[in-house]
Amino acid sequence: MTISAPPPQGAYLPATIHGDIIYTAGMTPRKNGNLLFEGVIGDTLSIESAKVAAAQAAKNAVDAVLACAGPSRHITQCLRMTVYLVCTTGFTDHSKIADAASDYVMYRLGTETNGVRTTIGVAGLPGGAPVEIELTTAIAH
Repeated sequence: MTISAPPPQGAYLPATIHGDIIYTAGMTPRKNGNLLFEGVIGDTLSIESAKVAAAQAAKNAVDAVLACAGPSRHITQCLRMTVYLVCTTGFTDHSKIADAASDYVMYRLGTETNGVRTTIGVAGLPGGAPVEIELTTAIAH
């Protein structure tokens, strides 16, 4: 089965490979090019909806990784995940949402592929997305 990377929303690649490392662009919760969620977490978007959005963004990032790797390379580990969340100033449950993305990555790539993670609250993201995720993965030839 051939996996396609999500189409970029600008002048960039969905993922790029350098040596044994694949880096993704920031992936938002889009499906077929359409943003599935908008809003501010802790205000107009619930934690539960944000978890679904994070899982969709993680799916897009994993798809970009797998498309970049191609069928001849195996993903050996997710080295790093960065999760950006548009949330209210007093919001403190960042990890609950990021865990949904981590869970998805582990599900897709295997339980030994989880790496380090940073979750950051921000004022805004492209297109009004509430979540954006970047992955860095290691591959074997």
